Amino acid sequence: LLRRAKRAGFGDAALATLLGCGEADVRARRHAAGIRPVYATVDTCAAEFAAQTPYHYSTYEEETEVAPSDRPRVLILGSGPNRIGQGIEFDYCCVHAVFGLRAAGYETVMVNCNPETVSTDYDTADRLYFEPLTTEDVLEVYEAELAAVGGDRDKVAVLVQLGGQTPLALARDLAAAGVRIIGTQPDAIDLAEDRGAFAALLDDLGIPQPAGGAAGSVDEALAVAQRVGFPVLVRPSYVLGGQSMEIVYTPEHMRRWLEANAAPAGRQQGLAVLVDRFLEGAVEVDVDAVYDGDEVYVGGVLEHIEEAGVHSGDSACVVPPYTLGRAQLAQLRTYTEAIAARLHTRGLINIQFALRDEAIFVLEANPRASRTVPFVSKATGVPLAQVAARVMAGASLADLRAQGLVPADDFVTGPLPRHTAVKEAVLPFDRFPGVDTRLGPEMRSTGEVMGIDPSFGVAFAKSQAGTGSMVLPTKGTVFASIANRDKRALIFPAKRLAELGFTVLATQGTADTLRRAGVDAEVVRKASEGHPNVIDRIAAGEVDLVLNTPMGSGPRSDGYAIRTAAVSRGVPCITTLSGILAAIQGIEALRADGVGVRSLQDYHHDLEQDRAARGSRR
Repeated sequence: LLRRAKRAGFGDAALATLLGCGEADVRARRHAAGIRPVYATVDTCAAEFAAQTPYHYSTYEEETEVAPSDRPRVLILGSGPNRIGQGIEFDYCCVHAVFGLRAAGYETVMVNCNPETVSTDYDTADRLYFEPLTTEDVLEVYEAELAAVGGDRDKVAVLVQLGGQTPLALARDLAAAGVRIIGTQPDAIDLAEDRGAFAALLDDLGIPQPAGGAAGSVDEALAVAQRVGFPVLVRPSYVLGGQSMEIVYTPEHMRRWLEANAAPAGRQQGLAVLVDRFLEGAVEVDVDAVYDGDEVYVGGVLEHIEEAGVHSGDSACVVPPYTLGRAQLAQLRTYTEAIAARLHTRGLINIQFALRDEAIFVLEANPRASRTVPFVSKATGVPLAQVAARVMAGASLADLRAQGLVPADDFVTGPLPRHTAVKEAVLPFDRFPGVDTRLGPEMRSTGEVMGIDPSFGVAFAKSQAGTGSMVLPTKGTVFASIANRDKRALIFPAKRLAELGFTVLATQGTADTLRRAGVDAEVVRKASEGHPNVIDRIAAGEVDLVLNTPMGSGPRSDGYAIRTAAVSRGVPCITTLSGILAAIQGIEALRADGVGVRSLQDYHHDLEQDRAARGSRR
């Protein structure tokens, strides 16, 4: 009966549910009965000649078609099905790991189930298993590859850190089953994700962090929020793509969020809610680095254009940072190395910081691949995922430096790029009428584009044009409705837009501020103040750019109609002050006709020349 169930497609987890036992119990009973899958081959050459790049799928038949081989191999777990928050960027990391490990002499084995990825192209890895990313299926693939090398466990390893949260969730079960996981170990990954343990680690290192805590009940969550002060950032533990994260401003708002999101989460027992002080108005920074146990290589420092609190997958990012000084970069590097060392990282680590005034706070650390790795690699010319894969397989950064895969200096200690690269998110709002375009901690983007140029303004303008929905206008009418705390800061951007020939429309409060500063602003009604109003003007095609910075729970809701009207009409809508400043630089660059085209390889060549010149001076 068990064999019939497996041949019919029942997974061990489903059978465990039906039988009222654990998945491990089903697996043990199945193995004891000798019920194991075999792997059939898809002949990529249709039997015309011998296929050198076959791929496999499991079946409960009698004979396996996995060919024996005595070469050491690494199983790379892919990112699984695509979804918002589980980006294709992780597939890039997996594919580059294949390139790096193959160059080092390893046989590469890809395990993934998504046909819309490069990792599942039959000629990417030496072997491809088109299988679900579950504990059951990965263990069976591991056993098949173990059999192919005659049972020598030293010749088979598994890499889980490059495919995002899906393979990471399997790490502990795989390790418990005796699988050799290379790179950062599951305990270190869990330590980084355990809010209390990680906070204690930072305290021990003397590294600042926003005040916060973990909560196991509604009362505990409210107590943490009252202790650290509103606004707070709340999230379930082990979130994917910022799912269900929210910035909360009042106890009532907190209670509503808890009622909607207080179900037990993932591997944690109980409520498992994390509550952190939200640093409103801070600058957020990402650092992508590789650590080999002795030294750190900082691949890139990315400054977010949007305010802190916008998910890194939705925020526009700039390399090199355009407002940070060398001293701040050096401090970020010091913090990164200290955290990577304490977490016993081997391979990639991504750390998110918030900078407010003179202080640098650590928001979170992820000792795994991040979705910014492809962007950083293309901006700097250093293949970070390949470097990390080699480090996870045992190479040192010194070894890779001697082979020319890693420059002598990293992003902080070496010369900064002469060009600027801007990553911008592709947001699907035009596909979902009525959805609020306000960005926040929950990831909503479905892709990303990159603009690159020696000038920040041109690079930003290119990135906006690349999204297809945020092409910056060079003339016309701009509408502004700005939160009270941003009104003073808007004066000079509004003056500059007026100097560039834009007609300025504004709601009453914003218009009063601008007029007192000498900006000729026409007052337009809000949607709640009757007709004609700003929604009518947008719908009639009389507005070319919308500036709306919601702040706090009330204003964040009040701008909903404005933002959705802008999306439905295809009008660029910018919701952060820093985004407004960047957009003005982009508009200036477009008006100056300074947009040119140059290959990515040319930019990388300039970087190599700068690094070589620095080396010769030594």
